[in-house]
Parts: sequence; structure tokens; C-alpha cells
Amino acid sequence: MTVVALDDTDSRERGMCTTYAAHLVAERLRDRGASVERVLLVRLNPAVEYKTRGNAALAIHTDVDPRVGLAVAEEEVGEVAEVDDPRTNPGVVVAPEADAPEPIADFAERAMREHLDPGEAQSLAAAHGYETAQWENGRGVVGALAAVGAWTAFDDWTCERIDYRAPDRWGTERDVDAESVFAAADDAYPDAWDTVDREEAELVCVPHTPGPILYGIRGDDAETVAEVANSVESERVHASELFVTNQGTDAHLRAADLADLEDGRAYCTDATVVGEPATRRGGHVFAPVEDDGVRVECAAFEPTKRFRDRVRALRPADRVTVCGEVSDGTLKLEKFAVRDLDETESVTPQCPDCETSMESAGANQGYRCRDCGTSAPGKVEQPVDRDLDVGWYEVPPCARRHVAKPLIRGDWDAPIHPER
Repeated sequence: MTVVALDDTDSRERGMCTTYAAHLVAERLRDRGASVERVLLVRLNPAVEYKTRGNAALAIHTDVDPRVGLAVAEEEVGEVAEVDDPRTNPGVVVAPEADAPEPIADFAERAMREHLDPGEAQSLAAAHGYETAQWENGRGVVGALAAVGAWTAFDDWTCERIDYRAPDRWGTERDVDAESVFAAADDAYPDAWDTVDREEAELVCVPHTPGPILYGIRGDDAETVAEVANSVESERVHASELFVTNQGTDAHLRAADLADLEDGRAYCTDATVVGEPATRRGGHVFAPVEDDGVRVECAAFEPTKRFRDRVRALRPADRVTVCGEVSDGTLKLEKFAVRDLDETESVTPQCPDCETSMESAGANQGYRCRDCGTSAPGKVEQPVDRDLDVGWYEVPPCARRHVAKPLIRGDWDAPIHPER
């Protein structure tokens, strides 16, 4: 089984989409009589600064001769890649087998969590006899090689069915019937997820970029995403492709201590809240956490909408697990778990006789009731109602990264409070 992989054909400004380029390569191979077993959509490290929004690399598993696969991919990428954008640097890697050797699988895992060099990718590909092609600086070879190794490296896979627009419609407003999308999303939830955001009344599956995608339906299996996609009422669908993907799997997160966090990577780590959450300019919410003397700020930015209220509800002494990307020393929250809530507060004592609040008797002298003469040595603890429960909280679908795992998927080590 030959693997034909490609990456970095799109542009933030000019549109295009690497999934569409992969679809075109797969269609060309099918037209030549080849069988395409699967098309992988592999989301890589979401923290790299030169990515487009989703940082996707693609791999086509097919029975074609590797030389034919390379020729088709070179021709198609050469035609559709937005190489006039200086940040677009396509790459193609063709491997003669789907089961990647250990160094290639390791490379794929690192590509989810690190920043890798094109030179390393080229050398590693050459060492294993893989054919490569590149345009401009060839940075796309990194993603393409990672896509070759992904099938061996990862074991949690989901599906996405993408329906594409006719090329003459690119850049125009999409015609998608919202009511049909919400109805299909309700029928298929939770097997299909992040199709819509009900609270924000937003069609999450419909992009706003000028590229070829009409909508993309994500879910746990191929049958479910196909049923949802087929239920959507919209402008004419030009083409469709089913992708097997690592979306919704948290493949980018690694466990680490707070002291070991580095910029440009994503983590899951335990800590204690050590200050009151603060809302700053722009509506962003910041909460300081600490572990073993190391302090980091966690942020819930304005696009995470109502998730910020969950962060605002945290209090000093709450024990939490926080997940997200680290940038400039700040952990940008994707989800968090409350492990232990501080459910008491220190308050001024009440007089046991008249039940009025006591007043300070002076520095370090406790409290005294002016009317009754009773006294207390200091503040007292009393229960307090919290607007949080123990368990997991997540950003809403409209703010979720492609690779981040929705709480509705899989088993968690505490109760979940999912967003729909």
C-alpha cells in the first residue's frame, strides 16, 4: 500500500485548502484505476506560528505504484498550490508502505508537539528511500512526512466528511440552510459533534474563509458523518471526500509538570489556583495557577465566549488540571478539570447574642461586638455556594481547535460538563 502525502498548499489570504488538493490527487488516482483505501487528514502541532488555521497534512493510502503516485501529486500540487503566497511552501512525500518504520512514526508524534526542521524531514525521508518533491523552502515536507507516519503513530481516529463548492463559487457567500444543519446535528449528536454551537446559534461546520470547503461534518464514524452531510440543504455540492482524521483526539497534548512547560507546545498539567481570576481589556480572563513554586497564568480569551464564566468562577485554593497551548509563558485554556473546590470562606464573625457582625478590635486583637461586649479571636470559616462542580469544563464548539477532544468523546477521570 503506497502512501502519497502532501502539506502546505493553502494560503491565509488566497484561500485554497490542502484537503481539497488531496481530494484532487485521490480523484486523479481513482481515474487511473487505482484503489484508494483511505485519505488521512492529520492535524499537526496547532502552536506553530507559520500554520494556516488547522495545520493539516494529508496522506492518501492507495495501491498505485509509488512513481505514479509521485507524478500525480507533483502535477496536481503544482497546479493548485498557492505558491505566490511567500508563506506557502508545499511538500510531497511518497512512501512504499503504510506501516511506517519506528523513526517515521516517532517523527509524526513529534510533529504533533514540537517544531521540526525541513532539513531533518528531507534526510529522514531519504534514509528510508522515500520520494519527495518540494516548492519554495520545502517546509511542507515536514507535514507530509508526519502524515506518512501518522497511521502507525496514533490509534485514536475519527472521521470528517467534507463537501466542496464549485470553483466558480469560491470567495462568495455560502448558501447553507441553517435549520437543516441544526436538525441534522441534533439527530446525530453525540456521534457527530462540533457541527453547530447551539448557544451561539453558529454553524461550526461552515467555514468563513474564501476557500473551496462548503461544510465539514465531524464524528466518530463514516456512516454518521455521511448521514449528517446528506441531510444538509445547501447550494450544489461540487465534490465530496471522506477523511479519517485525528481531529477530536487531543493528540497534541502531553502531560508535564508546570515547571517543564515550553512555548509553542500544548500540555495537560495539574496546579492550584493562587489568585482571583481577572477580566482584562478585550474581555480576556486570566487566572494564576501554581505548582511546586512555579506560577503560570492561564487565559480564556474572548472567542471562548461563555467558557470565560467558568474560569471566572475559580477561586484561590481550587485544585485543577489545565489543558492548552503555551504562548509567551501563558497557557491558553482549551479545557480544565476541577479536582477539588474550596467550599469555605473566611468572614467576620457574628455576635452569638445579638447576631450582628462584630467589628475589628484593632490590629491583631480579633473582633468585638460593640453592643454586647462579646469577642472572637479572628475571622471564622463558613460554607459558600460555588458556581462550579468537580469535573471537566471545555470551550464551546465555536472556539474549539480541530484536534482538541470534546468532552462528549471518550472516558474521563471525572464528571464532564460538555458544551453543545
